Amino acid sequence: MSSNNNDQNFDDESDDEHDFYQLVLAGCAIAATLTSFKEKKPCRTSSHRGYKFVMDVLNDHEIRCFEQFRMEKHVFMNLLETLTKSYGLKEGFDMPLIEVLVIFLTTIDHGLSNRMIQERFQHSSESVSRWFEILLDVVCLMAKDIIKPSDPRFKEVLDKIRNDDRYWPYFKNCIGVIDGTHIPIVVPRDRKIPYIGRKGVTTQNVMAVCDFNMCFTFAWVGWEGAAHDVRVFLEALRRPELGFPHPPRGKYYLVDAGYPQMSGYLGLYKSERYHLPDFRRGSSPKEMHSFPLEKQVKIVIASMALHNFIRINARTDMEFKPYDDDQGLLPLNEEESRVNSLVEEDGSHHTKEMEEHRDRIANLLISH
Repeated sequence: MSSNNNDQNFDDESDDEHDFYQLVLAGCAIAATLTSFKEKKPCRTSSHRGYKFVMDVLNDHEIRCFEQFRMEKHVFMNLLETLTKSYGLKEGFDMPLIEVLVIFLTTIDHGLSNRMIQERFQHSSESVSRWFEILLDVVCLMAKDIIKPSDPRFKEVLDKIRNDDRYWPYFKNCIGVIDGTHIPIVVPRDRKIPYIGRKGVTTQNVMAVCDFNMCFTFAWVGWEGAAHDVRVFLEALRRPELGFPHPPRGKYYLVDAGYPQMSGYLGLYKSERYHLPDFRRGSSPKEMHSFPLEKQVKIVIASMALHNFIRINARTDMEFKPYDDDQGLLPLNEEESRVNSLVEEDGSHHTKEMEEHRDRIANLLISH
């Protein structure tokens, strides 16, 4: 009988304990439900809204527009109109397009993070990210139309050459300059090795072609930093789907000494000392924020497209004006750099014609 009573008491205690835990769980569930219905305090509530900032800048002194958006007001408005009318940029429900464009330009030009953009314009992280991606795709669409030669057949001599004693008549048949550059890139750990460039940092190798108006006429971005410039160059020439603007007979590009000497591509004298700072400007591109790899590649293309748009539409490009006006201007940090060949010349590409043409130009420059 005593044993039965003990068993009964044990069962009662177990039931009580079970009921207690059930009660605790129910209380937690109720508390969680009440918390979810509790009014959340809005985060981006400053009276200094992004749209007000944009309009203040656009309606103030012209220099403010250039400093904030890196272009004159009329260029900015022209860009907005071009993206909406020609490339399908459409109004959204959460912010006006004029503010969307400024958010994109501020991210590209000033390198601000998503969090800083949220604070400046008082929008959510989701809105900032979504609109940045939309603008990036639209500007890259414009890049297909704007990163190309203004004269695809290269029949006309650019005014920049014809009207500049430094270039005329020596380079009257030159249609542009080709070189490669490395832009820092953030790469996932398991994909890093191919992107490690010569300086030990992860980069993307970019091949660019520019004309004498300082506009990009071709670009191939996204190559791994370990890829050799010559490999990128030769691949661009061999692949018709890329649309590389090949020089017609009698015309040529200036190329770095590391590229192979071949018909239509005039290289520097090897092991010769050149004043490279005469033609350098600005600083190297800074490391991007941790965007996905594809987006980082698109950002480079978009930046080139915006550069061309400004060069084509600006009345006065304040960044380039000193180099346009003053033929004798040298950057402050003048230095000499020895240019050496990065690869041995391939005899199959070598042409005596280009060497002789280079010698003729050199002799003309010396005689004058």
